[in-house]
Amino acid sequence: MDTRKYWITTMQQIVKPVIDAASVGELKKRMPVEEVEGAGREHYSQLEAFARTINGISLWLEHECGDPEEAKLQASFAEKVRQGIAHAVDPISPDYMNFSDQGQPLVDTAFFAQAILRAPTQLWEKLDPSTQKKVITALKQTRAYKPHFSNWLLFSAMIEACLYRIGEKDWDPMRIDYALKQFEQWYVGDGHYSDGPAYHADYYNSYVIQPFLVDIVDVVGEEYSEWQEKREILIERAKQYALYQERLISPEGTFPPIGRSLAYRFGAFHHLANQALLCKLPPSLHEAQVREGLTAVIRRTFQSHHMFDENGWLTIGLTGHQKTIGEHYISTGSLYLATFIYLPLGLDVNASFWKAPAEDWTGKKAWNDQDFPIYQSIK
Repeated sequence: MDTRKYWITTMQQIVKPVIDAASVGELKKRMPVEEVEGAGREHYSQLEAFARTINGISLWLEHECGDPEEAKLQASFAEKVRQGIAHAVDPISPDYMNFSDQGQPLVDTAFFAQAILRAPTQLWEKLDPSTQKKVITALKQTRAYKPHFSNWLLFSAMIEACLYRIGEKDWDPMRIDYALKQFEQWYVGDGHYSDGPAYHADYYNSYVIQPFLVDIVDVVGEEYSEWQEKREILIERAKQYALYQERLISPEGTFPPIGRSLAYRFGAFHHLANQALLCKLPPSLHEAQVREGLTAVIRRTFQSHHMFDENGWLTIGLTGHQKTIGEHYISTGSLYLATFIYLPLGLDVNASFWKAPAEDWTGKKAWNDQDFPIYQSIK
């Protein structure tokens, strides 16, 4: 099996239960909600699963791949996702999802919004007008909640960027401006931001911060000159963090179990995958070595026989079923951030990311007596 087909096969294994259930309005009925005892996540978990899943596969759905067989699969999934969206935003549907109760829906409505930004044709323009109106209502419901003083500022900003992109006149530039300015204050150097006033050693620069900053400025940057001026700076920092992330992959395809939200598994490489998709890797970081490194991570993770429950739903864990690593905000739905590693499937089958000859990633070169470039820091 070639690498791209392996990615598609493993991606389907993760997303199929979510998309199949959502397409017929039965995600709430079918999906289990595993959580830390007493966490009370059953009200949020379905939107978490759906929004994160469609985000992870959004760019695969959006772009023609060049392979007829794969294109049929894309079309089938895209139709099911649109059906799922219609159920998710319809107040009379049994699968109507929680976009407004307490603060957590702000997070996953932002992931939903990012999915629309990434796949505007498949996930917005092909929706019927009635569903589009309901999506707008869902996006705006989150305005009632004040984000935490952390990466949550970017969730509010992403939702407003989506409203801007789909042509809503009352999008709020202040929420975007505040997030951009605050994260400039939180930049700590060498491509890293702190997540709030204090730096945390974790993967949130990849889960949220870097991809959100890049995507938001790409969408709204031209509205204000000061936003546009930030764009090149943000891109250079994003390239540097991609350089750093690639070096976290060990020769065996593992990565350090550090920080919060490890149950997102290889979603920890959201940023590196996004940079590869956008063709914004630093010059010293070759597409082939990123492809091989990410593939090694996927293969290593799938070695576990306890990654899924008996019905194919993800379990809490970094590799297999390791419930003790689940924080109070982790539940079954949260785990589908893992799908973000699959963003490069949005590249054509003949793109150099897929076709370039195999090349070892830095960690494998370093521990196998091969030459590799010295890591160079930036301000």
